[in-house]
Parts: sequence; structure tokens; C-alpha cells
Amino acid sequence: MRRLTIFSSMIFLAAFASSLKAQSQVYTTDNLEYSLELPSPTWRVISTRDAVHEHPEFLNGDRLNGYLKVRKEAVEANTTMSDLARRDLDQKLRYLPGFVEGKEEKFNGRLDGVTVSYEFTQSGKAMVGRIYFLQSDPRSAYVLYFTGLRDSIGRIRNQTDAIARSFKLK
Repeated sequence: MRRLTIFSSMIFLAAFASSLKAQSQVYTTDNLEYSLELPSPTWRVISTRDAVHEHPEFLNGDRLNGYLKVRKEAVEANTTMSDLARRDLDQKLRYLPGFVEGKEEKFNGRLDGVTVSYEFTQSGKAMVGRIYFLQSDPRSAYVLYFTGLRDSIGRIRNQTDAIARSFKLK
């Protein structure tokens, strides 16, 4: 009887793991140099286009629960991801209302880099940003900007990490 219970538990876990994997979806298009995996059906794509580039953006249900934009940055040959993060904080983010700088952490995935977290307010709401600076080659980096309500981003931290880890060049 005990072997039957263990066997049943193993089958249940295998089915559960495969159902979780089936819920994720890979996003890419012919116009993009990369692909990434969205970890749940809640994440959806909002594609924005200007005259030259396609800039896909992603929502976790709605903008306050999680918003992601991906940008490619050209960098000088000796620029580290920490340098790029510092530049972004100093030139772009420091001027947000209620800005509070968080800590920088190393990040390992298909592309390595650093993450930086920060807090700010938007329309009187406490918001959080989490940015992944991923080095693609000595002259370029991809930057994944996640924002949302403080509580929402905290709850989906495992998803933001999973998306960044799944990010790969074609």
C-alpha cells in the first residue's frame, strides 16, 4: 500500500509539473532578435510600433499588477552592467516622484548581468520598479524594466526572475 501511495504521489507531481510548463508561452516575432518565456497565461503582449522598431510590452493582467518593457542599449566597450545601471538610475529614474533607490544584485540567466530595484509613487500609489540589465555582447545590453504596485511586484518576483532567465538571443 505504501508503494502505491508513493507511486501515485510521483505521478501527481509529474502531471502538476507538466501542467505548469504547459501554461508558459514563448514570445518572439520575426522582427525581434530575442525570445522570452511568459510564465503564466496572465501575462499578455501589447505590441507598440514606431516608424522603425517594434517595441513589445507585456502586462500581468493590468499595468498595476506588472508591466514589462524591453529595450536594447548600445554601450561602450568597457561598460559593465553595474555602470549601465548606475547611469540609468542617475539620468532617468532619480527624478521620479518619491524615488527611493534599492540595492543592486548580480543576476545569472542565459544572459548575465545585474538587477536594480527602486520605489516611487505614481498617482499617489506606492510603486516598485525592478530592472534587469543583461549583457548580450561587449557593445550591447538588453534592459528589462518591470514596474507595478509594491505588493504586486513582490508577489511576482519569481515570475520576473523567470522571464529574465528565459531571455535569449536568436
